[in-house]
Amino acid sequence: MRPFAPAATPLSRPPAAVLFDMDGLLLDSERVALGIMSACASELGLVWNPEVGLRIIGRNVDDSNRILREHYGNDARLDALPAAFRAQYDRHIDDHAIPHKPGVTELLDLLDAHGIARAVATSTQRERAARKLERNGLLRRFDVLVGGDEVARGKPAPDIFLAAARALDVQPSACLVLEDSNSGARAGLAANMAVVMVPDLLEPDDDVIAMGALRQPSLIDVAARLDALFKRERLET
Repeated sequence: MRPFAPAATPLSRPPAAVLFDMDGLLLDSERVALGIMSACASELGLVWNPEVGLRIIGRNVDDSNRILREHYGNDARLDALPAAFRAQYDRHIDDHAIPHKPGVTELLDLLDAHGIARAVATSTQRERAARKLERNGLLRRFDVLVGGDEVARGKPAPDIFLAAARALDVQPSACLVLEDSNSGARAGLAANMAVVMVPDLLEPDDDVIAMGALRQPSLIDVAARLDALFKRERLET
């Protein structure tokens, strides 16, 4: 296991492990999922609110259902929405390889070259996450997968990132978290990990930046910053 120190400014030193969110970070899937959710709501006669969709980004199934209930109240039509969404989304996963986000392959190749452990820590249920990653040829490129149904509390609680670090046998303070959502970034920060937020549909909230998360435009930029760190480390040793 690599030596570690307390969590530092993101991208200020090479990490021992990189923990990836999946939807919106590895896969360009958030727009697809919200589009299907909107269509399912409309079919049930519910008026879809895009702001509600943004609120459920990065949240697990239980938290997403709670947010939907907060908005729609006890409308009986809401009972059918999760199952309708799952059925249509699963068909989409089976029929389509969701595109990678820019820079995914380059970043994973870089981590391979330097022997850096990596995990996917996603709010998506494990079985669905594995199918999505396998369909896109990414599952084999990760040492560990932790799904949202495998931890007691979803993001922004730190549980999922702490579980991923344990599975990799790496101290939390030696991990770098890559996220696209504010709830995920807060989870990484709560786990005492360095956090980089690569926005997809949401920009970082002010408190997320104030707590120490670093914004990067894309995974291409993350790979370039890490490559520079690896080169500097090689020169200093």
